[in-house]
Amino acid sequence: MHAWLKIAIPKLASLDIERSVRFFEQLGFTRTAVYPTAAMVTRDSVDIHFWLTTDPAIPKLTGCRVNVDGIDKLYAEFQLLDIIHPDDPLSDKPWGLREFSILDVDGNLLTFSAPITAPA
Repeated sequence: MHAWLKIAIPKLASLDIERSVRFFEQLGFTRTAVYPTAAMVTRDSVDIHFWLTTDPAIPKLTGCRVNVDGIDKLYAEFQLLDIIHPDDPLSDKPWGLREFSILDVDGNLLTFSAPITAPA
C-alpha cells in the first residue's frame, strides 16, 4: 500500500504578514493565526498559509488554484473589490473549467475554478 495524500494547503510568500492577512480578510477569509513570520487564514473549507520573505520576486512567481462552488457568485463578489486579474477574467477554459484569477497584494496568483456545467 502506498501513502495516501489527503489535502493540500497553499503556503504563499508574503512581504508583510499583516498586510497579507488584511487583504484576505477583504476576500471573506478569517485570520486563524498571525505570527511575526507566518500567518493562516480560512474561508469555508480552504486554508491559506503565508510565510515572510524579503525578496519581492518570490510572490510574483507563486500561486495556487482554489476549487469552488458558485464560481459566478464569487466572481461577482470579487469584481466589487476591483481585484480581477486583467488577463484572466471569468471564462470557460478548454480544459473543462470555468475560472478567473486575482493577484494578492504581493503578486501571488490565485485562480478560482469550477467544472463547466452543461446548460439546464
